[in-house]
Amino acid sequence: MSAAATVHTVQGRPIGGDHPCFVIAEACDNHMGDTDDAIEMARQAKLAGADAAKYQHHLPDEEMLPDIPMSDNFEEPLYEFLKNHALTLDQHRTIKRYCDEIGIIYMCTPFSWAAAQELEQAFDLPLFKTGSGEMTDVPTLVRIAGFGKLMVVSTGMSRFDEIDRTYKALTARGAKLALLNCVSEYPPVYEDMNLGVIPQMIERYPEAVIGHSDHAPTLETSFAAVTLGAKIVEKHVILDKRTPGPDQSVSIDFRDLAALVDGIRRIEASLGDEKRVHPREEQIRTWAFRSLVTTCEVAAGAALTDDMVWSKRPGTGIPAWQMDKVVGRRTTRAIGRNELLDWSDIEGGEPG
Repeated sequence: MSAAATVHTVQGRPIGGDHPCFVIAEACDNHMGDTDDAIEMARQAKLAGADAAKYQHHLPDEEMLPDIPMSDNFEEPLYEFLKNHALTLDQHRTIKRYCDEIGIIYMCTPFSWAAAQELEQAFDLPLFKTGSGEMTDVPTLVRIAGFGKLMVVSTGMSRFDEIDRTYKALTARGAKLALLNCVSEYPPVYEDMNLGVIPQMIERYPEAVIGHSDHAPTLETSFAAVTLGAKIVEKHVILDKRTPGPDQSVSIDFRDLAALVDGIRRIEASLGDEKRVHPREEQIRTWAFRSLVTTCEVAAGAALTDDMVWSKRPGTGIPAWQMDKVVGRRTTRAIGRNELLDWSDIEGGEPG
C-alpha cells in the first residue's frame, strides 16, 4: 500500500490519502485541571473547525518516579504539577460526553499502560494518541496496539532508526498507524524544525499516515507541513495566551486555531497539479495577452519589417508569438499607426 493510499477512518472521518488534513486541537494541561475550561476548549475547537479536541490522562505514579529532571518549560516538578492539575477519569467522562454532544472527536493521550487501560475500559476510544516520550516505549505501544484502534504516534526527540524500530514492531502486529513528525522543544527553534523530514517519512513509512505535531506558537510551519504532505496537524491550544502553565509558550489561542483550519483548507484547495487555462482565466486572456500592432502608418502592399510592428494589449489580434510569421510579408491594405493586425491584413492570410 502506498503512502497516498493509506487511509484510516475514525468515527466516519477518513484520515490520509486525498482526504482533508485532520486537525487536532491539543488542550494538553492548559485547562489547569478545570473541567469548565476543558469543556470550553472543546467548544471553541469545534467552532474553529478542528476535527478533534485532545486531552491527556495522567496517572503520575504509573507514569514516573517522583524525582525526575525538570525541563525549562516547567516551574514546578512535573510530578507535583500533574498531582495538582491532571484531569481525573470522571472529568474525562464529562468532557467526552460534551464532545459527543457537539460533534467533535474526543481524543486522549495516555501516559502509561495503566492510563491506556482506564481509557479503553471507560470509553472504548476509536484511536489512541501517544506522545513523543513514549515513542521508544515499544512494550507499552505494542500493548496499546492490541486494542485494535488507530494509533497516532509522535516522533519528537527520535532518530530514524528509533522510528524504524517502533514502526516495524507495530506494523508487524497489524496496527493501524499514523506517525507525526515533531520537534520536542518548547517552543522550537525554527532551524530545528526540519520540515523536509515529512516527505522522507511518507516515503519511508508507507503503511502509516504521516502528519505533523507542531510546538511553534505561530502558524507558518503547520501550513508548510500541509504543503509537504502532512495529513494530520496537531496544535497546542489555550483559552488565553496570558494563562501561565508548562504549555503556554507553545500554544495558540482559538482565534489562531480558526485561522489555522481556514488556511489549511485554502492550501488544500490550491494543491492541484494540473497546468491548464481555467475558465475564469479565459476572460483575462482576451485583454492581458499581447497582439501585434503597427508602430507607424503602413501603405497597402508594403513589406512589413520588424520596426513596423510590435506587441500590445489586448490579445484579440494576431498573437505576439507569431511575429516571425508576419515580418517580411506584404499588407493587403493601408493600415494606420497603432492598429491591431488581423490575418486578413496580410497577403496569404494565416499560415497553415
